[in-house]
Amino acid sequence: MIVDSIRIEPGQAAAQAFRLGMYVGALAGLVVIGLLYWTGQVGPVLAGYSLLLLFPVYLVFVAVVLSRWLGYNRDVTSLRPVRRTDGSK
Repeated sequence: MIVDSIRIEPGQAAAQAFRLGMYVGALAGLVVIGLLYWTGQVGPVLAGYSLLLLFPVYLVFVAVVLSRWLGYNRDVTSLRPVRRTDGSK
């Protein structure tokens, strides 16, 4: 169908929304870890483990969700073949 071939690229507003979403997601994650530590639900070892190992994975998950929502997802049709020119080595 012709409508499927029309692809609108995300613009400046999507980039700003992605940046804001990452800031909000990071702040929310840090607040949750801080509140859990402050209320005594997690100890210092588990809080440190969460910050060093789980928090980066959480940020990747936030980035994936935001990129899909804002239209940054790519599929096979957006791939182009790579060709080496004679002058580049």
